[in-house]
Amino acid sequence: MSRFRLYPTPAQQAALRAQCGHARYVWNLALEQWSMWTRDKGATPGYVEQARQLTEARAAFGWLRAGSQTVQQQALRDFHHAVRSFYGGSHGRPSWRKAGLHEGIRIVGAQAARLVRLNRKWAAVNVPKVGWVRLRLSRCRRGSNRRRRVRAAIAKLYARAGDRRKDWVEKTSTDLARRFDVIRVENLRVAQMTARPKPKPDLTQPGTYLPNRRRAKAGLNRGILANGWGLLVQRLEHKAPERVEKINPAYRSQTCSACGHRAPENRKSQTVFRCVACGHQANADVNAAVNIAAGRAVSARQETPVRVPSKREPQAATSV
Repeated sequence: MSRFRLYPTPAQQAALRAQCGHARYVWNLALEQWSMWTRDKGATPGYVEQARQLTEARAAFGWLRAGSQTVQQQALRDFHHAVRSFYGGSHGRPSWRKAGLHEGIRIVGAQAARLVRLNRKWAAVNVPKVGWVRLRLSRCRRGSNRRRRVRAAIAKLYARAGDRRKDWVEKTSTDLARRFDVIRVENLRVAQMTARPKPKPDLTQPGTYLPNRRRAKAGLNRGILANGWGLLVQRLEHKAPERVEKINPAYRSQTCSACGHRAPENRKSQTVFRCVACGHQANADVNAAVNIAAGRAVSARQETPVRVPSKREPQAATSV
């Protein structure tokens, strides 16, 4: 079964909503007749009898006569098929159709085949009592197959990127575990860093929120997860048990790796570090990495204790 997306005009939208209302009314009326059956009464009307009653109702009520008889008869056919499926055990009991929830009409047979090609992308379908409605041919079955192929190709690229990330993590963790006795890493809370942000209110317009906040945070989260920080530390702990030390990242980018002085003024920018006490200058990330490698867990009181076990024997140990 092919599927199309319609592009009706405002007048056609109102006509289509009216057709949906007629189909819903006929369905619910047939369901009401079927639900009133009891053992002491005869059989409920079938499709042929209900179609005859529909003709009489259309002659008596102008609002029903204004709708398409094809659409209304199709609603009766659909209900008759639903009852047979219920008795056959393949489907559940037919239920009531509600306005705004169960909206839709079905046109089958010769009526559904009345399509006129407009150009390479657009066509038109003649809906009873509505007229010619434009539709996009790219929404047919051929378009659905193309979409599946594109999704499969995208999934293949994501899988390849994941395999490359795992390969890098395995090779890097193996190399570090073989070459170093002590491995110090920054104790980052990756799960909290990649959590979904809360909407930020717009102070200029009360009751509204700033746009694109989640989109920007989603891009940052993808970048963090793509680097595999948590996976690298996990594999290091597996390959170098009891040799991985997690250093508290607090204030490590504001502390001088040469003299240990901590001050917010040391961090001149995102990349430049210049100590106001001794004048030491370096890349901010490199300076922070040296502090982590030295095992400095900086506290709010500007203390920089070095984590060295008191009972450990002196040995030639390197760190990263």
